[in-house]
Amino acid sequence: MTPVFSKNKILPITLHVLAWLTLVILPQLIINRFWGNTRFVAWEFYFNASVYGLIFYLNYLWLVPRYFLNDRKVLYFLLASLAIILLYFVSGYINAHYIHDPAREKAMADVLEKLGNKRPPRRGPFREMQVYFFILLSILVTGFSLGLKVLERHSASEKRQKELEKEKLNSELAFLKNQISPHFFFNTLNNIYSLIEISKSDAQEAVLKLSKMMRYLLYESEQGKIQLRHEIGFMRNYIDLMKLRLSDKVELKVDFPEAMTDDQIPPLLFIPFIENAFKHGVSYRGKSFIRISLTKENSQVKFLCTNSMNKRSDPDLVDNHSGIGLENVKKRLKLLFPENHTLVIRESDDAFEVDLEINLI
Repeated sequence: MTPVFSKNKILPITLHVLAWLTLVILPQLIINRFWGNTRFVAWEFYFNASVYGLIFYLNYLWLVPRYFLNDRKVLYFLLASLAIILLYFVSGYINAHYIHDPAREKAMADVLEKLGNKRPPRRGPFREMQVYFFILLSILVTGFSLGLKVLERHSASEKRQKELEKEKLNSELAFLKNQISPHFFFNTLNNIYSLIEISKSDAQEAVLKLSKMMRYLLYESEQGKIQLRHEIGFMRNYIDLMKLRLSDKVELKVDFPEAMTDDQIPPLLFIPFIENAFKHGVSYRGKSFIRISLTKENSQVKFLCTNSMNKRSDPDLVDNHSGIGLENVKKRLKLLFPENHTLVIRESDDAFEVDLEINLI
């Protein structure tokens, strides 16, 4: 069963309780401090405070959620006004017949007289202004409860949106890893199998690189962010394994920095572009090329990947050159670096270029 009071509700409830305890205790402390131990209790004050509290929670718990936040604002303001008017007459009746005590009022006047105030408490002006003060305070209380509830709803909506975005990122990352794995591992294992008879040491080295990649995909990439040098190591291993099936007709240039700081970056941001270059940029009939580079200056990471266009007979493969993986990484970049990245993709008859800049701050 879901607990009634979750951790998210404990803090607001605690703050409400502390606020009302302060409101209840503070007046009596002031009375005892400045008037002495007169055993006088400001019952009228406490009753009126409870009326405003009723207005607050009637608005906060019922009227705002049910009407204002459901786009029924006209009905909300009508009901809020009716509630204030009704409580004014009810509180006035209770004050006049049950709360107001002439004897206690006289005792209070005697206390004030002892303190040097010769005039008795003047209730006349307050009675004349009673409607004005009640409406003014009621509007302030109603406005405060309205603003508080709207702010809470907005904060809850933002939190839900962030959770949805986080889940979306996780699902897209899982999809991206699954997309990389099957086809790539199938080809790599075939290449390693062919290497076993040609060069046992090269085959062993390929198996080691493949195991490092699998460890990265299974464990390290599960974290929200990883060190940039680890991502570069993953890309190096990927490129080295893809080189196993390249012929001498393919020109491959890779420029990654040897030394790298411990800057953090989301995993698998660049690999879809590299995978796409090997998938669509390699020709076994004529000359082709793939050029990959990554540089870092201060907080700016610049990634450039260019490959030749392999014109195939299937027009769908050419038209869908960006592929699902590229669309996936575009969405991830928008979510992870909404205002801190620039992605430019250029396509011509003989080349496809990806230019990506990310500000890590």
